[in-house]
Amino acid sequence: MVTHHTIGEHGTALSSEDLATLRENLHEQRLFRTEQLRQIGAASASRADELIQQRTASQIEVRIKLAASARMVLADVEEALARMDEGGYGTCRLCRRPIARERLMIVPQARYCARCQQVSKAAR
Repeated sequence: MVTHHTIGEHGTALSSEDLATLRENLHEQRLFRTEQLRQIGAASASRADELIQQRTASQIEVRIKLAASARMVLADVEEALARMDEGGYGTCRLCRRPIARERLMIVPQARYCARCQQVSKAAR
C-alpha cells in the first residue's frame, strides 16, 4: 500500500517511494560531504608547514571556502533528514506551505518553497 503525504503545490504529493528516494539521496549527499571534508582536512593536516609555504594565498582561500561550503551543505542535509524524522519535511520554513515535489526532487534539502527562496535571496 502506498501512502501519500500531501506535499507540493497544485496537489502534488510525495509517495512513500518518493520519500525513500529523497532520504537515500540525502544520505548519499551526507556521505559525499563528510568524505569531502575529511579529504580537505587530511590535505591540510599532512605536511601543513610545507604546503602553506608552497601554496599561494588564493589557493588556501579556495580550500577554506570549499570546506565552508561543504559544511553548510552538510548541515542543510542533516536538517532535512531531521525534518523527515520529525514529520516536518516538505514544508516551507517561511510561509509554511508545501514545497513542490519537483523542487524537492532537485534539491532534497530545500527549506523553502521556490517563491520564498527568491524572496530570501532578494533580501540578501
